Amino acid sequence: MTELKSTRVYKGVVVSDGMDKTIVVRIDRVKVHPKYGKRYKTSRRYHVHDETNSKHVGDEVSFIECRPLSKTKRWRLVNKEV
Repeated sequence: MTELKSTRVYKGVVVSDGMDKTIVVRIDRVKVHPKYGKRYKTSRRYHVHDETNSKHVGDEVSFIECRPLSKTKRWRLVNKEV
């Protein structure tokens, strides 16, 4: 019996769509400083594979982990709309 690997699913906002079949998605999160307890925002950018070039700057998208597609791309869009 084969076990299904759980893949990570993230949601974020497209910040760049200038490349062919690739979009850059930013995920913002709030962290708490361990000593002082102050909340602060951090963000990370992911290169996501967009086969049809359908997403543009400002769109909310969800994407999942996949095999390496290029040097920086390890994520692909989920077909369902957000």
